Amino acid sequence: MRVVDAFRAAFGADPRTVWHAPGRVNLIGEHTDYNDGFVLPFAVPWGVTAAVSPRDDATIRLLSLQSTGDPLVITDHEESQGWSRYVVGVLAMLGDRVRGADIAIDGDVPQGAGLSSSAALEVAVASALNDLYDLGMTPMELALLSQRAENDFVGMPCGIMDQAASALSAEGHALFLDCRSLGSRNIPLDLAAHGLTILIIDTQVHHEHAGGEYAKRRAECESAARKLGVAALRDVTDLAGALDRLQGAERKRTMHIVTENHRVEALIGLLRAGAITEIGALLNASHLSLRDQYEVSSPELDLAVEASLRGGARGARMTGGGFGGSAIALVPDERLEDVKESVSAAYAERAWQAPRFLPATPSPGARRLS
Repeated sequence: MRVVDAFRAAFGADPRTVWHAPGRVNLIGEHTDYNDGFVLPFAVPWGVTAAVSPRDDATIRLLSLQSTGDPLVITDHEESQGWSRYVVGVLAMLGDRVRGADIAIDGDVPQGAGLSSSAALEVAVASALNDLYDLGMTPMELALLSQRAENDFVGMPCGIMDQAASALSAEGHALFLDCRSLGSRNIPLDLAAHGLTILIIDTQVHHEHAGGEYAKRRAECESAARKLGVAALRDVTDLAGALDRLQGAERKRTMHIVTENHRVEALIGLLRAGAITEIGALLNASHLSLRDQYEVSSPELDLAVEASLRGGARGARMTGGGFGGSAIALVPDERLEDVKESVSAAYAERAWQAPRFLPATPSPGARRLS
């Protein structure tokens, strides 16, 4: 394992434990997590592996195989910068329960594609430290701790979905998560049995949410909820009445959140009925809502969706926070090449950078490798 070799070369000993945590793609339920709503992600085959050993002092030594140079040496949490803040944030949230650590990181989550490489990094490190220090934290507790690291230390106001998907997912399943109660269950998602593939279309347009439009959308939702007198937009039961009381952006955001929660429940109903081939219309409706009501799509995402449908996809939508990143398409296996060709040709017509295609298989959540 190359991360173990790198750890040994950098720190002069074998790591005490090695954990892997996956990224995620969201089948449906976008921007609903921080509105106490419903989401349906699944873990992807790519993730982050963390080789870790404890230290007797408070020093953190960090090595990433995706970065050049010597290991970072951090003696003050506030000294951390860039990617290291996601790791240091986890240790900061653990407080006195841990001291320092030597950590080597290896990841293969496509960067900037909206597949939650940051959550995978946090959950991998949190899981390894939980193991090393025998903290007894459950997967959901590790997800919540990782979310706090990103919210309170990194400054990215994400919901719980990404970390929960990384920590709790099961192979061959999507994770239905109620982001208020934190109740979850794995829903079978047997694509292969129905001759289907979820194709991730990475637009190669990289995004950066922290402090920007993502935070603005969250603030708009919170403001709308206050005006409606509810704890979160998940609690809106009379959509027409709510829309009459709102204007502008807050009206649009509310419409998306309420209808997106309904789409999650409807899609789960279809999966339980064995009607996976019929979920495409819900994916399409989700994209239109994200484009027009939540206003987080981009020309590249819109074209990926439109061209994949022309190529034979049963349904498609942008996934992730938006403003770039990836779309997903539900594609019959026999039309997979047609969809790829359709999207590639559409991008070439506009002289855009060619997209990257990543067939995604529902994969296991965080797990110990050694």
